[in-house]
Amino acid sequence: MSEKDTETVVHRLSTIRERLDAGMDRREFVRTLASAGYAVGMAQLLGVDDFLETDDGDVPVVTALARDRTDDPFSLEKRTRTVPAEWYAAVEKAFEVNEILASSRVMGYLGSAVVPGDYRSGTASVTIGVTGDSGFIGDLIGTVSDSLGLEIERFEDEEFETFEEFRDGADRSIRQPRLARDAANGTAPGGVTCETDSTMATLGPAMYDPESGSSFFVTAEHAFDDEATVVGEALTLPTETEESFDLGTVRFDHPIADIVAVEPSGRLDPINRIDTSPPSTITGQYTRWGLADLLARGEPLEKVGAMTGHTTGEIQGIDAVTCFTDNFCRHGQIRWGSEMDLIDGDSGSVSYHPDPEDPEESVLVAGFNNARTWWPGQSYVWGVSAYRVNESLGYHF
Repeated sequence: MSEKDTETVVHRLSTIRERLDAGMDRREFVRTLASAGYAVGMAQLLGVDDFLETDDGDVPVVTALARDRTDDPFSLEKRTRTVPAEWYAAVEKAFEVNEILASSRVMGYLGSAVVPGDYRSGTASVTIGVTGDSGFIGDLIGTVSDSLGLEIERFEDEEFETFEEFRDGADRSIRQPRLARDAANGTAPGGVTCETDSTMATLGPAMYDPESGSSFFVTAEHAFDDEATVVGEALTLPTETEESFDLGTVRFDHPIADIVAVEPSGRLDPINRIDTSPPSTITGQYTRWGLADLLARGEPLEKVGAMTGHTTGEIQGIDAVTCFTDNFCRHGQIRWGSEMDLIDGDSGSVSYHPDPEDPEESVLVAGFNNARTWWPGQSYVWGVSAYRVNESLGYHF
């Protein structure tokens, strides 16, 4: 963002606030936000949630999309719970600020994430990673909100190696991959090894496209050779019986989300199950507010990777933006666990949490695990959230 663009953003926000102070009525205020390109949630960002008459007490939020019928993956229904209104306003404010940062393209911006506080605190914060002189970020946040928690982490350019250098020097300690036991039942669960022509990754559970009614195998896009497109590339399933099965070929390639949708060849079918002991059945996925709720309650995420197996870790940030790799930013990311929770071969696995309606046997997916931190000062696994995949690509679990 240029200095002129920065001044424009600050001026627009300041002008709205000034007009409100001058006696703008509620209806005009909402129209002004819309015409300026802001969501109604900007009311909390400007510190005027009382102006919109936010009720005291609790407000309902949609926390998950889950199956109404276990045998029908397309019978998703919204699940809701009530959360404290003060906490909701704080988290909504953080989402709005994070969106402004992500769209600003300010020089030195490396990424940011929303960190909801617990329900009792009624707070939320935004963590921001920057390089060089990016002092304007603090000025911008100070302009639009004096109450939002803000944590800025500064990095020097020389602290970073490239992703290719990190990958080439990554720990490849000898581990036994988790192979599918067999494929006699005609299905392939998530959490086991799958192979491309160049490497191995972790097979995710079945991913569904409601528009076509199709089900797909899914894994990490970066497991394939760097090509303009990997559509048509094959994915196979090695097993403990030393027999390999053709899972299918890539039908849709999504490099920004870092996933591929693999159309089944007909030999094996995708299944909504993760290879745990006992097996975990997937009944749906968490929304953005569902992830915020988990973090507020201190609930961890889990994953089963083909190399590291089952691990558990705390959520460190949601709705995250990651600009550490490539020439674009990845939005809607989850940060959780630590660097130790993911090594080569685990990419493509999903993070999940027990389904509160059937915690012993069922889970809800939080998102994919695509990479881990390799820069100093931070330690977490990151990948695209299931809600982001649903909103931007249409797929669900």
